Amino acid sequence: MEGSLTIPGGVLDRGSWLNVHNRPHRPEAAARTGVSEGPPIVSSPRIGGPLMKIDARFEHQLLAVETEHRVHCMLELTAPPAPTDRVRPPLHLALVLDRSGSMAGRKLAVVRECSAFLVRRLAPTDELALVTYDTEVQLVASLAPVDPTALLPRIAQITTGKMTNLSGGWLKGAEELRRASGEGPRKVLLLTDGLANVGVVDHGTLVAMARTTAESTDVGTTTIGFGEDFDEDLLTAMADAGRGGAHYAPTPEAVPAIFQKEFEDLVSLVAQNVSVEIRPTEAVQVLGVLNAFPTVPVPGGLQLQLGDAFAEEGRRVVFELLVPSLAGLGVRRVADVVLRYTTVGEEIAQHEVTIPLVVNQVSADEAAAAGADAEVTEEVVILRSARAQARAREHADRGEFERARVVLSEAAADLRRLAPRSSKPEELLEQAEILERNVAFLSDEAYDSPSRKLMRYQQRTTSERRRRPSEDLGNP
Repeated sequence: MEGSLTIPGGVLDRGSWLNVHNRPHRPEAAARTGVSEGPPIVSSPRIGGPLMKIDARFEHQLLAVETEHRVHCMLELTAPPAPTDRVRPPLHLALVLDRSGSMAGRKLAVVRECSAFLVRRLAPTDELALVTYDTEVQLVASLAPVDPTALLPRIAQITTGKMTNLSGGWLKGAEELRRASGEGPRKVLLLTDGLANVGVVDHGTLVAMARTTAESTDVGTTTIGFGEDFDEDLLTAMADAGRGGAHYAPTPEAVPAIFQKEFEDLVSLVAQNVSVEIRPTEAVQVLGVLNAFPTVPVPGGLQLQLGDAFAEEGRRVVFELLVPSLAGLGVRRVADVVLRYTTVGEEIAQHEVTIPLVVNQVSADEAAAAGADAEVTEEVVILRSARAQARAREHADRGEFERARVVLSEAAADLRRLAPRSSKPEELLEQAEILERNVAFLSDEAYDSPSRKLMRYQQRTTSERRRRPSEDLGNP
């Protein structure tokens, strides 16, 4: 292969797009920086244009010999920029709109306006299906190239009906997208303001349907919950299983920004079906993943499903390993990480990259002197705060408000303690303020549907750890 060097276990690209902070041990380098030097191993060659980058860092790179350790590892994924030398691939969308009786008035008017906005922003090469549902499902426009002159009058004529056949509407949208031909993402945009009360209503069945459809047909699902009466647990679970986004619109005024963001995401999509597989070596255990990504057991480890990646977007994943007491100084491989994804564009290409995770076993004094990677520690505390939000919500659902307040208050205190030593104290303080504001919701009088929804979507956003080029990780 031109420009590369073949090595045991993979291919090392001299362009070195892969940045791995764990390399063969050189005592003098380790003592100086806490990170040893050497080449990364790449198990996949460059194909199909710019690739994702992956950076692996341990909270503690140097471990005391003959001691058991619990150690956090942070993976940072960076998506490539959007190509500038070619036309983006066409979008294949099914807009599935709730028109049940509760959507009457301002709600439906805003949804019509936002749907028209989306139609006007799409290109003639994109395809759109329009589905509405109440008790019955109506295919307003079958999947076809976008024609505003045909679609806009039909959107304007949408009126309210009766019940909420959410499953029927979603199934019809997915069915239309299975007919899509050619390249480009396929996604159902599902909007509802109520509970599924006609058709399939079981949570587990609906989530399984979204997962199976995404896995077997590459049709994703993004959900938009509107108002106070929808089921946020169902919509976020369907979005997770369907490898899509989940949005909360507490008022009609919040909907336009959601449609704008979803459109921007769709046109900047560079990779789909992103997953990370963690394969610990013998005697090493994966104790847990701090993010709340869908997780699937696989032979020799577990797979995290991260969904789509957008141009130049960063994602952070943190997991914890239990490394047993091992004798002997030097490098120890403790796990392999496998990154898989499919690039989109003129060529659809599947990519797989395997990197080894190694630690350096040193004397107890040397390990103590090295200290921790502050950025990994910060990420651990932020993700633990998201898990605290989930635990607090569970306590509040059971009426255990004092326990819920304690959980959030302790997590906020951890963030504030770390902030003065952080390179980005504003990120930690902002997250602490979010938790402290949520404490005010945790009483019998204040804990209601809007506050629960807010906490649920805040937790999901924090756990995803997405960063756009112009954003800090703490500012979703």
